Amino acid sequence: MKPRNAKPTIWRRLRRDIVEAAFIIFLFYANLLMGEYSRTGSGWKNGFWWALQDIFTGFNFVIALVAASVGHFIFEFLRKRN
Repeated sequence: MKPRNAKPTIWRRLRRDIVEAAFIIFLFYANLLMGEYSRTGSGWKNGFWWALQDIFTGFNFVIALVAASVGHFIFEFLRKRN
């Protein structure tokens, strides 16, 4: 049995990093979708599929990747600080 304070293997760390980034990307797209159904959004008029097509663009994906990268580095900084 491994001790609790053993360093994680590369696969565990990679899996943790991917899950963190995916969660940040999920939150980003959820926020965009909620914005389509706010008072000023066009989601109510144009429908759900239109809203999905409106938020899943290449530019939004790049923004999501940048946000996930920044969030990952902040999480790592805070994790190592403790």
